[in-house]
Amino acid sequence: MPDRDASVETIQRELTAFARRARAAAARMHPELSLVSFTLLAHLEDRGGCRATDLAAHYLLDKSTVSRQIAALERLGLVERRPAPEDQRAQVLHLTDRGAGTLAQVTANRRAAFRERLADWDEADLDRFAGYLLRYNASAGALD
Repeated sequence: MPDRDASVETIQRELTAFARRARAAAARMHPELSLVSFTLLAHLEDRGGCRATDLAAHYLLDKSTVSRQIAALERLGLVERRPAPEDQRAQVLHLTDRGAGTLAQVTANRRAAFRERLADWDEADLDRFAGYLLRYNASAGALD
């Protein structure tokens, strides 16, 4: 029987390497968008907009961290603030047309990179890997 501790150590090491590569790849795909920025844009698209406080709560981030990220996205013209329909005093963040286009392009580039990296994997291996990732993230209460 394999050593469980050794397996867990290998998983931890490989996930750390994966995270490093993901950050580096994000910088190559769009130099002005960090992996965090990309994630925030994707969340805004998925939700059709939300408040900065909702982003902070969802990702368990400090409000000032989200504020800095959003300010950078606004300067790039990727995000805009609009009054909340239910309370005109509140601001809801939305993607601009440029933001939606940038997100679509970066998403397409990321998918192409994954397809290339996994090109020699057979369908059964891809299905198992996808299933394991889903299971891992579900058990960890992973963030979107």
